[in-house]
Amino acid sequence: MKLNFLNKLFGSTNDRKINALRPIIEKINGLEKEIEKLSDNNFAERTNNLKKIVSDNGDLDKVLPEAFALVREASKRTIGQRHYDVQLMGGIVLHQGKISEMKTGEGKTLVATLAAYLNALTDKGVHIVTVNDYLAKRDSEWMGQIYKFLGLTVGCLTNETPDEDRKKIYQSDIVYGTNNEFAFDYLRDNMKLSLDEMVQREFSYCIVDEVDSILIDEARTPLIISGPTEDSSTEYFLCNKIVNELSEDFYQKDEKDRNITLTDLGVDAVEKKLANANLLQGDNFYDPRNISLVHHINQSLKANKLFQKDKDYIVRDNAVQIIDEFTGRVLDGRRYSDGLHQAIEAKEGVPIQNENQTFASTTYQNYFRLYKKLSGMTGTAMTEAQEFYDIYKLDVVDMPTNVPVKRLDLNDQIYRTEKEKVNAIIENIKEANKNGQPVLVGTTSIEKSEELSNYLKKNNLKHNVLNAKQHEKEASIIAQAGRLKAITIATNMAGRGTDIQLGGNLELRKLEASDKDQEEINFKEEKQKVMDAGGLFVIGTERHESRRIDNQLRGRSGRQGDNGKSIFFLSLEDDLMRIFGSERIDSMLQKLGFKEGESIDHPWINKALEKAQQKVEGRNFDIRKSLLQFDDVMSDQRRVIYEQRLEILKTEDIYRTTNNFFEDVSNDIIDYSKLPVENLDKGILKSRIERILGAKLNDTDIDNFIQLNQDEKINKLKTKFEDKRKDRISKVGDEVNKDIEKKIFLQNLDFEWRSHLQYLEQLRQVIGLRGYGQKNPIDEYKRESFNLFQQLLEKIKENIVIFLSNIEVTIAEQMQKELSKNVSKVSRPEGCLLENSDKNKISRNEKCPATGKKFKSCCGSLV
Repeated sequence: MKLNFLNKLFGSTNDRKINALRPIIEKINGLEKEIEKLSDNNFAERTNNLKKIVSDNGDLDKVLPEAFALVREASKRTIGQRHYDVQLMGGIVLHQGKISEMKTGEGKTLVATLAAYLNALTDKGVHIVTVNDYLAKRDSEWMGQIYKFLGLTVGCLTNETPDEDRKKIYQSDIVYGTNNEFAFDYLRDNMKLSLDEMVQREFSYCIVDEVDSILIDEARTPLIISGPTEDSSTEYFLCNKIVNELSEDFYQKDEKDRNITLTDLGVDAVEKKLANANLLQGDNFYDPRNISLVHHINQSLKANKLFQKDKDYIVRDNAVQIIDEFTGRVLDGRRYSDGLHQAIEAKEGVPIQNENQTFASTTYQNYFRLYKKLSGMTGTAMTEAQEFYDIYKLDVVDMPTNVPVKRLDLNDQIYRTEKEKVNAIIENIKEANKNGQPVLVGTTSIEKSEELSNYLKKNNLKHNVLNAKQHEKEASIIAQAGRLKAITIATNMAGRGTDIQLGGNLELRKLEASDKDQEEINFKEEKQKVMDAGGLFVIGTERHESRRIDNQLRGRSGRQGDNGKSIFFLSLEDDLMRIFGSERIDSMLQKLGFKEGESIDHPWINKALEKAQQKVEGRNFDIRKSLLQFDDVMSDQRRVIYEQRLEILKTEDIYRTTNNFFEDVSNDIIDYSKLPVENLDKGILKSRIERILGAKLNDTDIDNFIQLNQDEKINKLKTKFEDKRKDRISKVGDEVNKDIEKKIFLQNLDFEWRSHLQYLEQLRQVIGLRGYGQKNPIDEYKRESFNLFQQLLEKIKENIVIFLSNIEVTIAEQMQKELSKNVSKVSRPEGCLLENSDKNKISRNEKCPATGKKFKSCCGSLV
C-alpha cells in the first residue's frame, strides 16, 4: 500500500527514467527544422564532422541530439518512416547500455538505427544481433539504406557467408548477424594460426534484438566447436534395442527435472541383456570397465522416454534436427551433446554420426559479456529483469507505446480434457472466421500444430500452418496473418520479428498483384473490414513454461493502437497443468459438478497458473545460473589461453617466449638434480634431460651433469637448446624459423587445451556427487579445475620445449627458393613406433615404448 501511494505521488522508478529522457528529446526535436534544410550530399559530410568531434573528446552524449536528428531525417528520405518520440527514447536507452522493452509493432528495428549510428561514430564497429538469418538479411538491407545515406558501411553475416568474406564484413561500421554467427566466429578466430586469418575486431558495442530469446532462452545451451571421435554406433543401436524392451517398472521418470534413472529391477534386467550379448565386463553393470555402456544406456533412456519426435526434434533428410523449444524453429547445425544426439539417431533408425571431441566452447552469457557496452530490445523483458541485471548488469526500461493499447485480454478458459479444449478452440475459430476476423493460434509443438490443423481440415476451415517444417516460408506466412478470414497456426513464437498488420502486408500484396494501385485500394478496404471484425484474435492452446512467451503471443495482436483480442484455452491434461498439480483442480471441478464442455473462467485460476510458471522460470534460471557458474571458471582459463594465443600471433619476438619456457623447464630439472643422493633417481633425471635436449645420454654424462654448479648446468642446457635453433636458422633462415616456432607453440597450445576441455567436462559430470559429502560442487569444481589448469600450463611449456629440441628441418630441393614452405620432421626417440609404421599398423591408443604415452599423444601427433 505504501509503495503504491509513493508511486502515485512521485512516479515509479521506470517513470522517472522515462521523464529523464524528455529534455534530450526536446533537443533532438529542436534540430529537426535545421536538418530538414540539408541537401542529400550534406549527410555524409555531417557524419565525418561528428566522427572528428568524437575522436577529439570521446563523448558520444555531446553529439547525441544531432546524430539522432540526422538519422530521423535520413530515415524519412530513404524508407519514408519518421521516428516517433518514444522511438527516440528507446534509442537513447539502447545507447545507455540498457534493455528497451517496447511492445510488438512499436518499430524496434527502426529504433536500433539511432543507437547504432551514434556508436558507429567511434569507428570501432557496431554489432546488431538478430534471431535468424532472414531478419539479419532483411534488416541490413532495409535499414542499410539509412546508414549508407549517412555515409556508413553496412555488412551482413549469415550461415552461407563464405569464410573469405567475413573479415571484410567485420570491418563495416555496422554488422547484422545472428548470435550463432558472431559467437562461433569468436571461437573459430581463437583457433586460427595467423592474424591474417582472424576475422573479428574488438568487441565495442552490441545491440541484441529479441534480447530475452537470445540472452535468456538460448543461454542454457553452451556453444561448442567439435570434431569426430571413434565410431560407437554399434553400441548405440544395441542399447536402443535393450531400452525399448524395458517396461515402466524398470525406470523412474522425473518430468519436472527432465531426468530418468534405472530402478534396481531395471539394472538387473540390463545386466542380464548385456551379459547375454557378451558385452558386460564382470557381473556388475556399474563396474568401472562398463562405464561406456552405462553412458550409452542412460542416453538411450533419455532419448526414448523423455525426448519426443516433432516436439523436441524432427527427422528431415534422414537426419535428426533439434527444434528450439522457445521458438519452434529448427536449430541448423546444432546437436545435442554427450552422446544424446547419437542415441536419438539410433532411436529413429537414421545414420549415426560420430560423437565429437570439444575443440572450443563458450556460453552466450560469457560471449556477450565480452562487449564493452551491451544493450537489447524486446517486447517482454520485465519478467526477467532480475536475471538480466544479475548476469549481464543490464537494466530494463519499459517504454510507453506511441498509441495506447486497445487489445482485450480475456481470462483463461480451463477444461477438464484435451478433447473438450480442442472443441472449444475450433468453435471460437469458426465464430471468428464467420465474422471475417483473422485468427492466430499459438501451439507449443509441431505435433500439436499438425493435430489442430487436421481438426480444421475436418471442419473445412482454410488455414496456414507455421512451424519448423515451414521455416523458409516463416516471414511471408506470419506477415499475412492479419488478412480477412485468415487462420494461422504457429508454434510458439515462430515468425517473431515480423509484424502482423491488419489487412496483411501491403508490400507483399503488391508483389503478387498485377494492378498495384488497385491492390492498395483493396488493402485499405480489407483493413477496415478486419478492424470492424475486431482486429487480430490470438488464441493460445496452452500455457508455456515462461510467462514471456505467452506475453509475446498476446503481443502479436493490438500493434500501434489496433483493436484485437487474446485468450488462452487450457486443459488439465496440458503438460504445465499435469506436472504442477492439476489433481486438485480436477477434484474441485468434479465436486462442483462440471459437465463435459464446461470451463472455469476465474482470475484466481490465472494467478495459480502464473505462480506455476514462476516456479518453472525460477528452476530454469537456476539451470542457467549453474551453467554460468561452471562456465565462469572455464571462462577465466579460456581468457588466459586466448590472450596467450593472441600475444603469440602478434609478437615479433617468439624467441623471448620460448626461451622463457625453456628456462622454466630447465630450472625444474636443475632443482631436481640438487636433491640428496638418496632421493635422486638418476634414471628419471636422464630421461628428463634427454627429452628437452633431444639427445641420448649415458650414465657418465648424468654423473658429470650432477657435479656441475647451477650456472654451469644452466649454460650447458641452454647452449644445447640454442644450438638446435641455430641449426634450423642456418637451413631456413631466421624469419621461417620464427614461423616454425610460432606454429609449434600454437599447435601444442590448442592440442592441450582441447584435452583440458575434455577433463573439465568429465569433472563437471561427476562433481555433483561431492554434494553427498557435504561439499559445495561449485567450490570443488573451482579447486580441482584450478589444479588441472596449473598442470596444463606446465605441460604446454614442457611440450613446446621438447618439440623445439627434437625437431629437425630439411629442405626439399624443389623448395629451396621458397624457404617459407619448408618441410619439417621430428628426430624421434629411440624405439619410436613411427620408425616402422609402414610395416605395422599402429593403434592411436597403443602405448609408445619411447615415451610410455598413448601413441596419438606423442609420436603419433607429429605426423
